[in-house]
Amino acid sequence: MKAMSGKAMYGRKLGMTRLFTEQGESVPVTALEFPPNVIFQVKTAETDGYAAVQVGVGSQKPQRINKPMTKHLAKAKKGFPKAVREIRLDRFFADATFNVGDEIVLEGLFEPGSKVDVIGQSIGKGFAGVIKRHGMKGAQTNTHGTHEYFRHGGSIGCRKFPGRVFKNKRMAGHMGDVRVMQEGLEVIAVRPEENVLLVRGSVPGPKHGTVMVRTSRRK
Repeated sequence: MKAMSGKAMYGRKLGMTRLFTEQGESVPVTALEFPPNVIFQVKTAETDGYAAVQVGVGSQKPQRINKPMTKHLAKAKKGFPKAVREIRLDRFFADATFNVGDEIVLEGLFEPGSKVDVIGQSIGKGFAGVIKRHGMKGAQTNTHGTHEYFRHGGSIGCRKFPGRVFKNKRMAGHMGDVRVMQEGLEVIAVRPEENVLLVRGSVPGPKHGTVMVRTSRRK
């Protein structure tokens, strides 16, 4: 794969607010916090088959991590992160050189007005029916003697042909808790002293959920 000159960083979602422009326009923005990403491992094509850096997000007590992971993270001498993620060097930071213990900081990474993609894990909704999950209107009306049949999915096929249910049939099931990417979001403001990035619009995931921001691939 051809190397890209984009940038990427991991952080967490703080929540939504709004900013007012000089013209008085209200702009809905999502506040994202990006503390320095400490590099805990550098992977190379010779030893691991691909080039990447393993970074830590957040912090937590060492007693909450198992012993093998504790020894692995202790090599950087930068504390113990709450989450460990990877950034592929063949896609981002193509011209940079990293060592264990280095940090990726928000300052200078993104500029106001630029476009970014934000990736996160959507909020889980549990088991949901077809009306909530797929927006169906319901099987029948509530008149003409209909009993206890209000939010059902209805028929799902014919027993003669094909004699089975097709894959990806829209039915009730688990909703949410999937990887979602919001593309082409505009960076409204960068506050490096607070490690905060403000982007226009919504971002997938709950508050304090781990997210990845990267240079947008959209032109």
